[in-house]
Amino acid sequence: MKRKPNILVFFTDQQRADSCGCYGSPNGLTPFLDSLGEDGVVFENAFTCQPVCGPARATIQTGQYATHNGCFRNAINLPVSDKTLAHYMKSAGYKTGYVGKWHLAGTGVEPVPAELRAGYDDYWIAADLLEFSSGPNGGFVFDKENNKVEFHKYRVDAITDYAIETLRAHDPADPLFLFVSYLEPHHQNTMNRYVAPDGYADRYRDAWVPDDLVALDKPDADWRANLPDYYGCIRSLDENFERLVNVLKEKGMYEDTIILFTSDHGSHFRTRNGEYKRSCHEASIHIPMVMHGGPFRGGRRASQSVSLVDLAPTLLDLAGLPTPEQMDGHSFAGMAQRDIPGWDEDLLIQISESEVARALRTPQYKYCVTAPQKNPWLDSASDLYVEECLYDLKKDPYELHNLVDDPAYRQVKAELRAKLLEKIRASGEAEPTILPLEK
Repeated sequence: MKRKPNILVFFTDQQRADSCGCYGSPNGLTPFLDSLGEDGVVFENAFTCQPVCGPARATIQTGQYATHNGCFRNAINLPVSDKTLAHYMKSAGYKTGYVGKWHLAGTGVEPVPAELRAGYDDYWIAADLLEFSSGPNGGFVFDKENNKVEFHKYRVDAITDYAIETLRAHDPADPLFLFVSYLEPHHQNTMNRYVAPDGYADRYRDAWVPDDLVALDKPDADWRANLPDYYGCIRSLDENFERLVNVLKEKGMYEDTIILFTSDHGSHFRTRNGEYKRSCHEASIHIPMVMHGGPFRGGRRASQSVSLVDLAPTLLDLAGLPTPEQMDGHSFAGMAQRDIPGWDEDLLIQISESEVARALRTPQYKYCVTAPQKNPWLDSASDLYVEECLYDLKKDPYELHNLVDDPAYRQVKAELRAKLLEKIRASGEAEPTILPLEK
C-alpha cells in the first residue's frame, strides 16, 4: 500500500465463533467470510474481555479494560474526555465513520449528540440502542445532523445500505476508518427471541448444533427454539458482508483496505445462566476474528490468543500510529505473518451484570472467581472473591466438568490464582483476596 490503508470494521453482536465455517461449523452460514479467511488471517483464539454489549464496545473504542474506562456495565456513557480509536485515526489524517448500533451514549432511542460520538465526525448514521429504536424489519436511526432516518426492511439489509451509501459518498483520495456495527445475531429485546429474515430459519431446522448446547440441554435453555433463527441471522450477515466488500471493489478501494470481521461476545442460549452471555464460558467469550488486506494475506491461521482489549492498539499500529500509554492492550498486527515471540496468552475476563467476577483464560485452563456479596449492577469490582470454576480446556473443551474442588488440581489452582491476581493488578484494580473453594 502506497498510503495509509483504509480500515473497515464489520462488527456483529452476540456471535459465537463456531457459527462460522472457518471455525469449524458445517452449516455453510459464512461462505464469504470463509473465503476472506482463506486469503487473509483467521485468529483461531480471539476472545472478548467483557461478555456484554456496552462494556465490550467501550473496550474496543478505548483500548482499555471496562473498569479502566468506567463502562463496566451497560447504560454507562463513554467518557467524553477520553481519546478514542477514532480520535487517533483522525489525528493521522483519516476520515472516520460509524454506522449502526452505538450503545455508548445513554440516549436510548434519542439521537446521539456529536460530542458523544467518540470522534466519529465525518460520517454518522446510527442509533444508541438499535434494539429499541428498531425491530427486525423496520425502525429508525439518526444521521449526522440528528435527523431521524426510517427504514422498512430487514435490519441487516438496512444497516448495510447505510454503510454502502457512506462508502459511495467517500472520496477514495482520503484514508477511511469505517466502523459498521450490527445488532444481529443478537436477540431482539422487545420480542425476547432471535429473528432471521423471512424463510431463512427454515433452512436450518435440522442444522448442526454445538456440543456444549447438546450437553447442556436443560429446561431453561432455549437453543432449540432459537438456533434456526440465529443461524439465519448469520447467513444474512454474511450475504451483506459480501455486498459491502463488493462496493469497495467497485470504488477501487479494495486493494487499499484492511477488513476486520469480529463480534463483541458469543451466546450460550441460557445454558449457563438465565440469559445469553455474561459468563466466563467459551460460548460467551470465544468470538470470530478474521482480517484481510495489507499484511493480512496468504491464508494464515493464527493460534496465539488475542483479546478485544488488543484491538485498538492493533488498528492504530496498522495506521502507522504507536499505542497510546493509557491503553491496556497490545498490538497483534505482527501475527499477520508469524507468531509473536513472548506474546502473553493468559487473558483477563471481567464479568458484570450477572455477577461480579474475574476469570483467567490460558491456552489450557479457565479459572473463574466471583464476589457473591457484591451487586453486579452497581459494583464494578470487589476486594474479595471466591473460586467458582476451573476447567481443563484441553481435556474438556466444552467445559462440562468443573474441577474447582478437585484436590488433584490444588497446585494448578494456586498457579492460576497468582496469574489472575497479577492480571487484575495490571488492569489497574487493587489486588483482591481470592478464597479457595476446598472440600
